[in-house]
Amino acid sequence: MSGFTFAEKALARAAGLSQARAGDVLDVRPDLIFSHDNSAAIRRIFEQLGAERVHDPKRMAITLDHAVPAPTTAHAQNHAEIRAFVQQQGIAHFYEVGRGICHQVISEEALILPGETIMGSDSHTTHFGWLGAFGMGVGRTEMAALWATGELWVRVPPTLRVRLSGTLRPGVMAKDVMLRILGDLSVSGGQYRAVEIIGPAVSQLSLDERPVIPNMMAEFGAMSAYMPPDQAVFDYLEARRARDYAPLYPDEDADYEQTYDLDVSNLQPLVALPHQPDQVVMLREALGTPIQQGFIGTCTGGRYEDLAAAARILRGKQVAVRLIVIPASREVLLRAAQTGVLADLIAAGASIATPGCGPCMGNHLGIPAPQEASIISGSRNFKGRMGTSDAPIYLSNAAVVAASALCGRISDPAEVI
Repeated sequence: MSGFTFAEKALARAAGLSQARAGDVLDVRPDLIFSHDNSAAIRRIFEQLGAERVHDPKRMAITLDHAVPAPTTAHAQNHAEIRAFVQQQGIAHFYEVGRGICHQVISEEALILPGETIMGSDSHTTHFGWLGAFGMGVGRTEMAALWATGELWVRVPPTLRVRLSGTLRPGVMAKDVMLRILGDLSVSGGQYRAVEIIGPAVSQLSLDERPVIPNMMAEFGAMSAYMPPDQAVFDYLEARRARDYAPLYPDEDADYEQTYDLDVSNLQPLVALPHQPDQVVMLREALGTPIQQGFIGTCTGGRYEDLAAAARILRGKQVAVRLIVIPASREVLLRAAQTGVLADLIAAGASIATPGCGPCMGNHLGIPAPQEASIISGSRNFKGRMGTSDAPIYLSNAAVVAASALCGRISDPAEVI
């Protein structure tokens, strides 16, 4: 009999079983469940179920991040309802406007740890694979059921193994690795699959870069994504006074549905063209495309190293078009302020906004006008994603975004430094 994948082990643990196989349906009890600005809508479903008290407020987290500060009265009322619910239910982990994006904040707070299972009412919950956790996005109805019962039926997924070898060239980032995977395997390549991202190239990625790949596995259709935690991850958690945990690793003889190999040494910066994340071309094929806005931010591309990469490009120069920079969290913003990165961005003409999601889902803080093209470090470029149906969106790494804002057209960072 073959060994077990990470997903099989993690979901078996979360279900209180000794083992499970792909295809099994389990009653899973996540170690943490979380939601964000959609919590008010989830509450209404929760009440329709006849529930009055959440099952375990200590295993819940709520972050206000999708429309912060509130851009309309309706958003403000939504936030007010959530605050009242948090107080009424005694929810353990609540993060106010300005703390940051849920995935970044939960990682910084070490609320989820290696080997654990987390479910969130946000598709990018695959993000937590960077910590060696099983992260899965669920719908609002499922989250309401989790609030009420603390558990959810889950079918154990088959696993796709992604093996990364080689060393990234200067100017190539984790974003380019993920875009290459999407370009090769399409946005449906991970549909209802778990993904294990392994290989020597993983340990070479910085802790700021690692989350990019499991995070964007949401665009791949994956149910979850996992990176084997190493000493760098353990040191990160130790510095944040995490509780005890037990990492899980897949067996060498585990059964995989498919294996995809990528030598990252051969990668160059990439761009995803409108209107799909898998419409991937080499940067050189997109050079010269006019843009009216650059955006560095989101749970995919708003960490400190993204901001620092942009600052290196922009230092001592002036952007030609508007550049919006929204740090993924207050912690990222503070570090950028302390190191001078923020000053470099502001001096170059960038507009800095409150940590949160911003225009990624078309709420505020950078919605484009009709026909205006944006290049962003985020994860999605679907038609209308940023709030305007006929405004094209290009995806790239943060350095390419900065270079493009500097020139007013998609540009190569190597040519503007």
